[in-house]
Amino acid sequence: MGTTLLTACVPAVWGTTYLVTTELLPPDRPLLASLVRALPAGLILLLVGRELPRGIWWWRALVLGVLNIGAFFYLLFVAAYHLPGGVAALVGAVQPVFVLLLSAAVLGSRIRLLQVLACLLGLGGVALLVLRSDAALDAVGVSAGLLGAACMGAGVVFTKRWGRPDGVGLLTFTGWQLTAGGLVLLPVALLDEGLPDTVSASNLLGFGYLSIVGALIAYVVWFRGISRLPALTVSFLSLVSPLAATVLGWLVAGEDLSLPQLAGAAVIVAAVALAQPRPSRPATTTAPRRTEETTTADSVASLGGDIR
Repeated sequence: MGTTLLTACVPAVWGTTYLVTTELLPPDRPLLASLVRALPAGLILLLVGRELPRGIWWWRALVLGVLNIGAFFYLLFVAAYHLPGGVAALVGAVQPVFVLLLSAAVLGSRIRLLQVLACLLGLGGVALLVLRSDAALDAVGVSAGLLGAACMGAGVVFTKRWGRPDGVGLLTFTGWQLTAGGLVLLPVALLDEGLPDTVSASNLLGFGYLSIVGALIAYVVWFRGISRLPALTVSFLSLVSPLAATVLGWLVAGEDLSLPQLAGAAVIVAAVALAQPRPSRPATTTAPRRTEETTTADSVASLGGDIR
């Protein structure tokens, strides 16, 4: 439970990204925000660990960095720019479904009825929480949202499947992925958006928060959770992100919370609870029945021992 609660803090922090982006960062530069969020944090962790991947882990770190960081960040922002926030959050909430299917294919996990029910509850809860009646759909945005959810889901499953190489710490492992994801984003961000002409103090504050809190600390805790919890359990914790964003909008921006939104929040909590691992009951063993001959033999042996 302690690991679950700590890991759930990560999507709660990610739920603050929209507010920080709109209030502190330069406008219309999502790729730059993704790049600054990933690459500096990765380089800091590489300097701390002072260890590079070896052998097979060169391409594994690249794959995980693209799935968990580079491609996911890019697709997330494309969805956010083409869809209303509620629709984007709802599309992203299909991530547990991808993880459920990929876990069965890659990890050999069994698909249980309770897990399917938790997926449906999660989608319903997010819909109640963030979906508006005037929500509009966009093919590009929906496609990007689904691909982003699939990337993050695959990243969770393959991080669980491959684990970490022997002797490599969690900080170094996280640094590999953040650096790989940031390097993939670097040419795209520079060619498509370029650098801003000026950077204000509030911009630096926002970039620092996203890089240190939203990436460096958050992903270290996130990958720790993946190593200790089932992949499906971790994916359900991502539903905390729209919940945190809604609560933050109520606290900071003065947005109202309706009764359906409160019901959606309760349903999300129920879905996350259903997805938690259940402790297995220890197998009970029946002690062999002691026969009269065994009892007699034991008594004789005990008597012999006393005599000796």
